[in-house]
Amino acid sequence: MAPLTAEIGKTPLDSGWLAARSTEVQFTGTQLTTTHPPTGPSSPWMEALVPGTVLATLVKNKVVPDPFYGLENEAIIDIADAGREYYTFWFFTTFQCDLSANQHCDLNFRGINYSAEVHLNGHRMVLPKGMFRRHSLNVTDILHPDRSNLLAVLVHPPDHPGKIPPQGGQGGDHEIGKDVATQYVEGWDWMAPIRDRNTGIWDEVSISVTGPVKVIDPHLVSSFFDNYKRVYLHTTIELENKSAWIAECSLNIQVTTEVEESICLVEHLQTQHVSIPARSRLQYTFPPLFFYKPHLWWPNGMGKQSLYNVAIIVDVKGYGESDSWQQHFGFRKIESHIDGATGGRLFKVNGEPIFIRGGNWILSDGLLRLSKKRYSTDIKFHADMNFNMIRCWGGGLTERPEFYYYCDYYGILVWQEFWITGDVDGRGDPVSNPNGPLDHDLFLFCARDTVKLLRNHPSLALWVGGNEQIPPGDINAALKDYLRLHPDFESVDENGKPPEDFSQKLIDPSQYLDGTRIYIPGSLWDGFADGNGGFTDGPYEIQNPEDFFKDDYYKYGFNPEVGSVGMPVAATIRATMPPEGRQIPFFKKLPDGYVEEVPNPIWAYHKYIPYSKPSKVHDQIQLYGTPEDLDDFCFKAQLVNYIQYRALLEGWTSRMWSKYTGVLIWKTQNPWTGLRGQFYDHLLDQTAGFYGCRCAAEPIHVQLNLATYFIEVINTSSEELSDVAIEASVWDLEGTCPYYKVHECPSVPPKKVLPVVEMKYPKSTNPKPVYFLLLKLYKKSNYGILSRNFYWLHLSGGDYKLLEPYKKRKIPLKITSEVFNEGSTYKIQMLVQNTSKRTDSKLLLLKHGSTASQRDVNINTESLETNAGTGKEQEVGLFKRIYRCLAGKNDGLRVAEINGHDVGIAFFLHFSVHASKREHREGEDTRILPVHYSDNYFSLVPGEAMPIRISFEVPPGVSPRITLHGWNYHEQIVHDAV
Repeated sequence: MAPLTAEIGKTPLDSGWLAARSTEVQFTGTQLTTTHPPTGPSSPWMEALVPGTVLATLVKNKVVPDPFYGLENEAIIDIADAGREYYTFWFFTTFQCDLSANQHCDLNFRGINYSAEVHLNGHRMVLPKGMFRRHSLNVTDILHPDRSNLLAVLVHPPDHPGKIPPQGGQGGDHEIGKDVATQYVEGWDWMAPIRDRNTGIWDEVSISVTGPVKVIDPHLVSSFFDNYKRVYLHTTIELENKSAWIAECSLNIQVTTEVEESICLVEHLQTQHVSIPARSRLQYTFPPLFFYKPHLWWPNGMGKQSLYNVAIIVDVKGYGESDSWQQHFGFRKIESHIDGATGGRLFKVNGEPIFIRGGNWILSDGLLRLSKKRYSTDIKFHADMNFNMIRCWGGGLTERPEFYYYCDYYGILVWQEFWITGDVDGRGDPVSNPNGPLDHDLFLFCARDTVKLLRNHPSLALWVGGNEQIPPGDINAALKDYLRLHPDFESVDENGKPPEDFSQKLIDPSQYLDGTRIYIPGSLWDGFADGNGGFTDGPYEIQNPEDFFKDDYYKYGFNPEVGSVGMPVAATIRATMPPEGRQIPFFKKLPDGYVEEVPNPIWAYHKYIPYSKPSKVHDQIQLYGTPEDLDDFCFKAQLVNYIQYRALLEGWTSRMWSKYTGVLIWKTQNPWTGLRGQFYDHLLDQTAGFYGCRCAAEPIHVQLNLATYFIEVINTSSEELSDVAIEASVWDLEGTCPYYKVHECPSVPPKKVLPVVEMKYPKSTNPKPVYFLLLKLYKKSNYGILSRNFYWLHLSGGDYKLLEPYKKRKIPLKITSEVFNEGSTYKIQMLVQNTSKRTDSKLLLLKHGSTASQRDVNINTESLETNAGTGKEQEVGLFKRIYRCLAGKNDGLRVAEINGHDVGIAFFLHFSVHASKREHREGEDTRILPVHYSDNYFSLVPGEAMPIRISFEVPPGVSPRITLHGWNYHEQIVHDAV
């Protein structure tokens, strides 16, 4: 391999690894790293995934089947049956590092599960236990200066991997709770067991080269004054002098902000001098840096995510630059208190209340195949749904800095829990140990180290001791002490009561372990659920959509977990299950008229949750007619997904501040190919629920209260809406508009819900049994659309079965598209038009499409109306009005027309992107994933046009094909690059 030059800084060791089962390796660690190193991937050695786990490596090498496909997980030997030695593995690699005089090298492991022996060039070092702790080994004196360094790591599984009872359950037999490790690995009601319990070098491995002095865990804190006009940046660092003499150091701190791409403005540059005794550590606090009117960091939907770059450089007299460190940092202040009106915890960011709408998160992949690319997609998906918080559930990971980086970038607040869950730490079947892990000191060491790792991220909003449980008394008391707030960050409650204790006021806040975020002992305490630890989150099943709006739906102010269905599209089922797993559920009619869904065994194994709740909720898929096959079932499931999650969030938002302060949906995604509680599947294809959330959680929103039938306007922004109006139009299955009204709203106060008017339809005479409602909130001054919301509805006690013959209606569409591509990145701009003729000339505003979110390309809200006969020149002008120019190769405008003679709604349109292949195997999954859509699963009324933006990356040598599917459209190719 190429030599690693001894430049100051960190170098990841993330390639060239080999792995082998320890019982199949005949040499010792000393021999492996001196006389008998493996020479390549020949038995028993195989290419290893590092960072990664043993099971991930075995899957990569096809030694075991894919545990996420069908029932293949059952074919993999569980650690409880094979024994811990079966999943004890050697990992081996080489690296080069030629140090110069007075340089030092550390070998760093950011996460190993669960303990390890490290052998480097014949020297043995033992790493202590604990999944959530960093290890840094000074290997300066044992490196080979002029040849490869041989590194072998023997990784042992958790001490208490536990057994999986026949009935499964939450956390298996709960033995895993005795260790400081992830607890989901014994299986849950949404997850199959992970056979190796995540054994492996699961996080980053690196070497870091420094001069005589090393920088350790700087802590950045901002404190505000004068209503956020003045801010001070506080910085405390730890410095280690590895040399045998006193080090005279110049400490330089520089703060820059990017004003344009690749152009940075230096906001501050300060130099301090310090002496560090030989072979010792010293904590140093910089004088605070003053900023006037800084750019603030705001959560998604509240403003920009302004980030500064803070760099610290240590120069040592007689040596030069010894070490450096940098971090993106956002100026913001997060506060919270228990709201007197609702009893829920109310969060404020930079003094502004924020209504929390977000989701629960386990981790992106159950085999810990973690990557920056995957994290980028995951977090952008959450921002695209207009979410503002992710809760990192206690049975999963303490998430990685890369996860937090993207949360910083996209403005997603993070609720981070420690490694306690009620099921594994105090309840369950069998009843689990309430005293948490066996080694409390280890838990607390890992907790302190985790705080140091993550505390500089502006997205990190609060620490929580555990899921549905409080940590054992001594751990909880220690965490409260570690995470006590500095007086500058103690919240003032709604009555303006000041903090009581000013005794610590003079201590610089950066000298605290954290000091800036609250610690809550458990997810059901202190303003969450009933606030007293009662099991009052949930429910977790399908609901009648109107029930979310009712007074008695949920009694408490902040629900940390409410869950429901999550069926993916049919292509995902085909890609993740054999033919026998593609059978749709059997619908069993019960004596009371309700239907019970009986899924096939593979769906049951993948934790399928039904779309019916006998005695309470009629089957929501059968409302559209009994599905014929997998495609029909999955498409109807998307209709339900959209309605279910839009109603959930609209119901909560309808009671913003009067009853609720926030809600977190259980859960946003699955770390495997599960069939419940997700807005995008493990392959990264979105369900329609994704777009139901995106609609419902937009910062300014118009909605129909399904319980009262009042039209409501939601303004979660800090600005008053003035001079706006609502257009409400009802459409029937014949394409006519039996109801049309415009309702003026002179003003909508900030952070308020305004009920505007009760919908008179369907109370009018002769209402249609199935109808469509289109709501548009617009600016009267320029007709710019602020919010668009489309409903399909039926009369009370009815169903949607009349939509079944509607599939045969041929509604004409015109799709104008333009593609920009740069390398493997594609950005496609489309204008989708329902060209069926309108039947009512008074519908003046229907020419407008939907608005774009903050992160979409700019859209001009001038008229998007075009006639079916518009020429090329006019279309080019139209695109110039809608889109700003994008960099990259432009293939020009293309027009696809779908002919039809009917007038009506183009219903539930859905784009997808595929690899363009003239020939492919039957059943082959040709989708290109992930894809970011500005909207999907949308509908257009006659004469309406909507801009859609699509972006994605393609593998080398692949050309994309864009296809359209809809309720009344079979698969249509609308853009083919071939």
